Amino acid sequence: MARNAAFEVLYREYYARVHGLCRRLLGTGDLAEDAVQETFMRAYRNFRKYDPSLPFWQWIAAIANNYCIDLLRKKTKTQALFGEESVEAESIVDADGSQPVAEVIAAQDADRLQAAVLDLPPKYRVPVVLAYFSQLSYDEIAEQLNISRNHVGVLLLRAKQQLRGALSDPAGEESGGQA
Repeated sequence: MARNAAFEVLYREYYARVHGLCRRLLGTGDLAEDAVQETFMRAYRNFRKYDPSLPFWQWIAAIANNYCIDLLRKKTKTQALFGEESVEAESIVDADGSQPVAEVIAAQDADRLQAAVLDLPPKYRVPVVLAYFSQLSYDEIAEQLNISRNHVGVLLLRAKQQLRGALSDPAGEESGGQA
């Protein structure tokens, strides 16, 4: 009984963070929701293996990272067999209009960054999320993705270049628009 109660508290406390991580890795809310549920089911089944002297977030984030990366690998194999499919990105709206101007601007910038990260191809999005949202080292990312440390650096460099390009365009303006 104590195990169930303890896990329920951890579930409520970490659900939003795990969902955010899965959403950033997978790029869509629907896949993220399924991944969160699978992550917590795996964590519950293996809860007796959790070492309470270590931070719970690192343990649950590792489970989520591994599951999402496995999903992306399967998706890549499926796409190679059956062709490309488009991934629909959902937007997150935070500002309710009652915030000070600086907070609204910061929220808009965060929304633009989130959208730009979601628009990255998975081969760039995953290392970015692992490095900057999960705060994993290059070595940890290399180990999880089964690539070299140098390859992680190249992927992050290219991702940053794409993000700079996406974020340098003025928000809301379309190129070549006519009146």
